[in-house]
Amino acid sequence: MIPVLSTPNSSHLQISEFILMGFPGIHRWQHWLSFPLVLLYLLALSANFLILLTIWQDLTLHKPMYKFLGILSVVDIGLATTIMPKILAIFWFNAKTISLPECFTQIYAIHWFVGMESGIFLCMAFDRYMAICHPLHYPSFVTDTFIFKAAMSMVLRNSLLVMPVPVLAALRHYCSRNEIEHCLCSNLGVISLACDDITVNRFYQLALAWVMIGSDMALVFSSYVLILCSVQKLNSPEAISKALSTCSSHLILILFFYTAIVVVSVTHLAGRKFPLIPVLLNVLHNVIPPALNPMVYALRTQELRVGFQKVFGIGREMSRK
Repeated sequence: MIPVLSTPNSSHLQISEFILMGFPGIHRWQHWLSFPLVLLYLLALSANFLILLTIWQDLTLHKPMYKFLGILSVVDIGLATTIMPKILAIFWFNAKTISLPECFTQIYAIHWFVGMESGIFLCMAFDRYMAICHPLHYPSFVTDTFIFKAAMSMVLRNSLLVMPVPVLAALRHYCSRNEIEHCLCSNLGVISLACDDITVNRFYQLALAWVMIGSDMALVFSSYVLILCSVQKLNSPEAISKALSTCSSHLILILFFYTAIVVVSVTHLAGRKFPLIPVLLNVLHNVIPPALNPMVYALRTQELRVGFQKVFGIGREMSRK
């Protein structure tokens, strides 16, 4: 039964909650997907908490690059936690209902954390650009004050630009359907249930993607073009290898993050024929990067691996033997 706020005219009925149906087309056995998803979630939490603990305890990692990585870990934890508890509640306890305020809050949180992740990638790209292209000015420019201002500017930017998304969604009138074929409150999925015009919502969603994510992506890749041009001028193969090695982990994650956004956007446009694909990719895009980011840095960054050894006392045990 659809809960409503009763009024004399049925055309003005306003629903009071949405029902998250889960993955379209596989409702009967979708709970089996909870096992890989919960493993990804636990991996994201444990790996990012380990990154934070290692950076905090190892003084040699108190550098701008690792401080930005620590901020990225906090953002990743927030992004995964925004969606996974509700998804697992749907699969395990059939807790499909979500109130309108909770749904709009989740819309805001998802957009905010994705925007923050993109913004921190931009800060990290600028950090590598300054370290490689302007090494003499790097220590005096990329300071703790700069890191704080950069992080706060991203917080302020996302808070202001993302706010209209849930506000515009909340202004729509939801009078009949309340079943969302998704595991989370996707903005486009929610507003598609509205009984009035959603042109403004769609336009702002598109504008936000171009202004925020699009500009970040353009600036990030511009930074790496400048880095590659600067590296080519180096005469020493060893210096070239060292410069590129410091960027490789970051570049891998950036390529995966922005490629995933493009793929999710394209599949959403073609999702009418195969609705499961965009929904599944949307969920994975919010949980795989938080699990992947610390793993890539741990495998490809020597200083971080040494930091892990110090945290677990592996180095001391090896020296005693």
